Amino acid sequence: MKEIVTRHTIDHTQSVREALIRLDEIAPDSILFVTDGDKKLLGSLTDGDLRRGFIRGLDFSNHLLDFVQPTPACLKENAVDLKKIEEYRNNDFKVLPIVNSLNVIVDILVFSLQKTLIPADAVLMAGGEGKRLRPLTENTPKPLLKVGEKPIVEYNIDRLVNYGIKKISLSINYLGEQIESYFGNGQSKGIQIEYVRETEPLGTIGSILLVESFNHDDIIVMNSDLLTNIDFADFFKSYQESDADMAVAATSYHVDVPYAVLEVDDGTNVKSLKEKPRYTYYSNAGIYIIKTRLLNMIPKDTFFDITDLMDRVLEMNLKLITYPINGYWLDIGKHEDFKKAQEDIKHIKL
Repeated sequence: MKEIVTRHTIDHTQSVREALIRLDEIAPDSILFVTDGDKKLLGSLTDGDLRRGFIRGLDFSNHLLDFVQPTPACLKENAVDLKKIEEYRNNDFKVLPIVNSLNVIVDILVFSLQKTLIPADAVLMAGGEGKRLRPLTENTPKPLLKVGEKPIVEYNIDRLVNYGIKKISLSINYLGEQIESYFGNGQSKGIQIEYVRETEPLGTIGSILLVESFNHDDIIVMNSDLLTNIDFADFFKSYQESDADMAVAATSYHVDVPYAVLEVDDGTNVKSLKEKPRYTYYSNAGIYIIKTRLLNMIPKDTFFDITDLMDRVLEMNLKLITYPINGYWLDIGKHEDFKKAQEDIKHIKL
């Protein structure tokens, strides 16, 4: 984050010549945000702004602020609007500053590096032993098994980062020290990565209570051993627009019946006949969004599955929605899944 902010900001006391050099260095994302000594946003500057200034009679001796656009488009840190970000992207904006309540630049969104800025934290469940994948998992935790050129879990982390997630917690257990060593604190990916460790099995959601704090009101929770190109922005937008308390991503599962199916009433009367019908069902894809207030429904130090939480949400008459994954999704649980992943990764973009 700091690197990107430094790359796209310039102090207002710098010279016009220095600004030209900096703009040339950051092409094709050639825009600088001019700040004061406290990093407050004063304006934006592009090659075009400098050119128009020269046409007006300004020269290299003028102050940088004489050239800037004083009211550039920007995003508010605690009021991220995904629709607005999408509008900016569709209108060919390449870079947007993110400012806090004091108008200080705290981050910069570069569309060539990430798609959007989802206001949520993420928790990846990465503590399983992967017994069905032995002997591959005898000395390597399943999330670190490589598919193509990198570990399974890294595809998920990179995808979350690409959608603007800044804090990810990894719930680890079996050979978890290898995962900690591989990712560290997340600095190499420009995010914050934290780890929580189960001392005893807590189910598929129970360990989330071990996370000390969250920065947002919403949490993306997912299994770490999935390969998917789910559109997290569309998933989150559907969740927000539905005003849901919880959302679960789902994959379609088709059952083709090779015979004609008779539909009958309570007795023996035939109501209809369907020739070799196909039935479509939706199954849990292991990716969820939940409100942080739902954490109060999870018992501490108790084995508790995500399906238990879903049951409680329904019992409380809260809103639970499903989101169909229309792209690629694979749960790597068995050797045949792992083999399929190695072939699929050659042809799909995650």
